[in-house]
Amino acid sequence: MGKPTGFLEFQRKVGSNESIVERVKNFNEFHKLLSKEEQTNQGARCMDCGVPFCQSGIIINGMVSGCPLNNLIPEFNDLLYKGNLILALDRLLKTNPFPEFTGRVCPAPCESACTVSINCPAVTIKENERFIIDFAFENQYIKPNPPKNRKSKNIAVIGSGPAGLSCSYYLNQYGYNVDVFEREDKIGGLLTYGIPNMKLDKAIVDRRINILKEEGISFFTNSDVCINENLKAKIFTDYDAIVLATGATKPRDLNVSGRESKGIYFAVDYLKENTRRVLNKCTSKDYISCKDKRVLIIGGGDTGTDCLATSIRQGCKSLLQIEITNPLPEDRLENNPWPEWKKTFKIDYGQEEAIELFDKDPRRYCTSVKEFLYDNSNNVVGAKLIKVNWYNDDFGNLKCREIEDSEEVIDVDIVLLAMGFLGTEDYIASFFGVNLDNRNNIKASYDDFKTNKEKIFACGDARRGQSLVVWAIREGLDAAKSINEYLNLK
Repeated sequence: MGKPTGFLEFQRKVGSNESIVERVKNFNEFHKLLSKEEQTNQGARCMDCGVPFCQSGIIINGMVSGCPLNNLIPEFNDLLYKGNLILALDRLLKTNPFPEFTGRVCPAPCESACTVSINCPAVTIKENERFIIDFAFENQYIKPNPPKNRKSKNIAVIGSGPAGLSCSYYLNQYGYNVDVFEREDKIGGLLTYGIPNMKLDKAIVDRRINILKEEGISFFTNSDVCINENLKAKIFTDYDAIVLATGATKPRDLNVSGRESKGIYFAVDYLKENTRRVLNKCTSKDYISCKDKRVLIIGGGDTGTDCLATSIRQGCKSLLQIEITNPLPEDRLENNPWPEWKKTFKIDYGQEEAIELFDKDPRRYCTSVKEFLYDNSNNVVGAKLIKVNWYNDDFGNLKCREIEDSEEVIDVDIVLLAMGFLGTEDYIASFFGVNLDNRNNIKASYDDFKTNKEKIFACGDARRGQSLVVWAIREGLDAAKSINEYLNLK
């Protein structure tokens, strides 16, 4: 696929970012795509590799290799190279209903599995995908496509994140009447309130929601079916199937002295309220500002990076991001060969901004918090940090221990906890009466997505735990297929 010698003729090239000094002045998207000619050349780099692991979506050594959606990557790269963007769009939409989301926020496991990446920089699969879908929207090729026939059965989807939207999209295409219930004031789940606007502009989310509405899906905001008395009364009686796509929204806490001090927040609350402010939907009492504050972020990953970039845009005074783990290696280790997910050190957009503005990488590894310090008004004023090291015990299990005499006290004004999530919120599981697994996720079969309760299904992070947007979309797709089979047998 692509040009046979393209990967030899063209170097990997991605679009440019707005300068850091300018982009941190607002919450706008700052990444610009290449020109059509330049992006075409990038499509030409996709080689005729024989076995395209980029689209495999298989699990190797506990990690995904290639695209979980099994996107037809060599095909749309080839069509991009040949300038046939309409057919490239067709191939892209065969497997992915929302490439405008994945083309912006997916970490691109496809590129880790790209054959070119064995010896050269990988093909720009993610940017090629975004170029195709953005071109389609700009030229009005994306139009509502409601089903031609409607069935008499009704389905309730609880949660409007990527899994809920994906499941709703496919169920609607099957012809079912789909109602989506969202407890927040806007549709989109983590796409809206979990991912900052500079990574995924909310106008992009709203654009897709409007299309789904025109295709026949009904959306209801401020509608927590577990609490709203009117909804509680009808959710089990009015629907032939119920889909729990509520996400893994129970944040991991830090149980140390001083945790109850004022000024310590979960990252999810901080990011949500900032997005509300960007969208002019936040009340002053909810808004958490880091302006002129010394900020401590606990936890790495995408959420920690998003907190970093958000606090910079709010005008923080200083930044420190700590991680309890070791830093990743610069290059693949022998135990992490291609085409496995590439576990290597990276500087993401937030760290890049901090390095330029504060003259150093804000991250500190192998570091934990022993205690938070607070003043007479119970406001957090400091944190006692300690270094740890990692070792294998006698049974080969990886463990960490504190290093003696390595304590350090730092001054802080705001602490953001970005340590991941612990599954489904308890009140949701309790209301629906569904069983949980040993990781506090809704227990549902990996074959048919059924829970222990008749007609109730689960998909996305609610079922598999905190994961990628692309996995959530795949889960929604597969759950919709299973629900269709279930209803056809009734």
